[in-house]
Amino acid sequence: MARRKRQSMAAGGAEDDVNLTPMLDVVFILLIFFIVTAQFIKEPGVAIIRPDVDNKADAKPLAILIAINSESEIYIDKKLISPEEVGFTIKQMREDNPRGEIVVQADVNSTAETLVDVMETINRLDGATAINISAKIE
Repeated sequence: MARRKRQSMAAGGAEDDVNLTPMLDVVFILLIFFIVTAQFIKEPGVAIIRPDVDNKADAKPLAILIAINSESEIYIDKKLISPEEVGFTIKQMREDNPRGEIVVQADVNSTAETLVDVMETINRLDGATAINISAKIE
């Protein structure tokens, strides 16, 4: 009797173990799904104080981000760009993402001349492109 009990316990012990392999497979598949579908937020690369506005319309996910800091320097993709190179840089970025929106973040202390020059350059490249001006939402 004691021998039968020991044999049945030994045989049943192996069957009672939980196999974690299918659960790990599911976890890795979910991890890959969330990494692939995540939308990443682009940052301008410089500290910018955006102006307050009454119109609080949200833009779609950003494609081309242009930042103008307080010294009226222009940054595209976290790189300092001269005003003469803005058109060429936007053309290059348009090749990668032709339907992407253009968002301009201008510092409160930047000159309006720089903002207007950037907007005119964008309009010269493609007059149908809507230019979104980023502002602080409170």
